[in-house]
Amino acid sequence: MKQPLYRPLGTAGVHAILGGYTLVALFPIFLILINSVKSRAAIFANPLALPTPETFSLIGFHKVLANSHFLLYFGNSLFVTLVSLVCIVLFGAMAAWALSEYPFPASRWMTLYLAIGIMIPIRLGTVSILELVVKLDLINTLTALILVYTAQGLPLAVMILSEFVRQVPRELKDAARCDGVGEYKIFFQVILPLIRPAIATVAVFTMIPAWNDLWFPLILAPSDQTKTVTLGVQQFIGQYVTDWNSVLAALSLAVIPVLLMYVIFSRQLIRGLTSGAVK
Repeated sequence: MKQPLYRPLGTAGVHAILGGYTLVALFPIFLILINSVKSRAAIFANPLALPTPETFSLIGFHKVLANSHFLLYFGNSLFVTLVSLVCIVLFGAMAAWALSEYPFPASRWMTLYLAIGIMIPIRLGTVSILELVVKLDLINTLTALILVYTAQGLPLAVMILSEFVRQVPRELKDAARCDGVGEYKIFFQVILPLIRPAIATVAVFTMIPAWNDLWFPLILAPSDQTKTVTLGVQQFIGQYVTDWNSVLAALSLAVIPVLLMYVIFSRQLIRGLTSGAVK
């Protein structure tokens, strides 16, 4: 039997490539975090050095919290993101359950409609969305952002969750029905616990665009009381562009929640991605 002319990368080679890519991707975040707790002189002297007792300084965080309403912006982003995630996961799972369990003649057209929603960016409808928000008197409200992010995330959520709902054994659902369990209890007590990896995947993929979005907060909710953290940080950087302590501190405060979200749900995210890959 002839030997192949080349050998595919072994496990060590694959891990080396992935490890190198991880370092390249995380290096800018690492650089921001370590310099956010250093003095201005230390940043310019050696930006790659770790903070020491002599160079450690929280002056940037003090300036951010004292000279801006950062906690308010942070609370707005947290509220909008969490409520949007709950709506996306709940309505997406319910729609996936309906499309998978109760097929109807137009279900294929509904699936195609959702696929179009994934392919066409929602920003193309900004003018129409703005007109609708003004007519509903929702301008400069967090409700407008929640509605937009929910509409933005639902197509992808339904497509991902539908594949997982179809993999739930029918015997489980039929056994529950034979025991007199209603459809709502089957959905909440049987289906949702079994598709937790998919829910975590949807949560991560929809949380990051909502948290990092600058476009819709700038158009729909630019007032001081409804600014999100991304919009607030952008305007803060514009005012303190030469104050690197404050700039890096503001960026760190905006990045940390996303990192924590990924760390918390990373295992479920990987399980969801790998499960979907073989289904």
